[in-house]
Amino acid sequence: MTTLGVNIDHIANVRQARKTVEPDPVQFAFLAELGGADSITVHLREDRRHIQDRDVFLLKETIKTKLNLEMAATEEMLEISKKLRPDYVTIVPEKREEVTTEGGLDVRNNMKYLKNFVEKLKESNIEVSAFIDPLVRQINYSKEIGFNFIELHTGKYAELTGYDQHKELQRIIESTHEANGLGLVVNAGHGLNYNNVKKIASINNMNELNIGHSIVARALAVGLEKSVREMKSLITSN
Repeated sequence: MTTLGVNIDHIANVRQARKTVEPDPVQFAFLAELGGADSITVHLREDRRHIQDRDVFLLKETIKTKLNLEMAATEEMLEISKKLRPDYVTIVPEKREEVTTEGGLDVRNNMKYLKNFVEKLKESNIEVSAFIDPLVRQINYSKEIGFNFIELHTGKYAELTGYDQHKELQRIIESTHEANGLGLVVNAGHGLNYNNVKKIASINNMNELNIGHSIVARALAVGLEKSVREMKSLITSN
């Protein structure tokens, strides 16, 4: 059965917009687990635009499920991950100017560096995933480098409609099958929402889906009325 990893970066986005202490992503991770999350995902970016170092270390100490640390393949992040010891690390491409991760990791043109980087993580008993586009060549190179997992980038699937989306879905299905045949565990994520997730979740041997923005957006919708009522009650109780 496909499991759910909840990305809580967008909770930290709200906090960092005011440079304050709330909302605390650590508290929201607890709520996500109460809702059934099987793992918690956070992306510790070089520029610390949302998730902070304090967040990841507190999450490691407090969550009851698994911690998936998304990060770029840099020496700084290597040292942090070796201290943190997350359940697994997902290596993602990272550009300062992007709003969110725009595509998969280019494992083909970074094989030597990534192989050495992955080996160092494995020396600390950390399992490692590669966030890649659903392309057979990228899957083969990921296996050669030594990744334990891959996470297929579903952003293109999420953006397309009709027959074009169907074709992209078939490519994701074929990529999953190819990766499984090589002994890789397959996760997927990016752009998945309440309208398009079912077909991805139903793919045979799809291990986990990592979803953040859509869940946080839905939480704002279903929870706003209650939060306003609570505030109104406090204001009018005098």
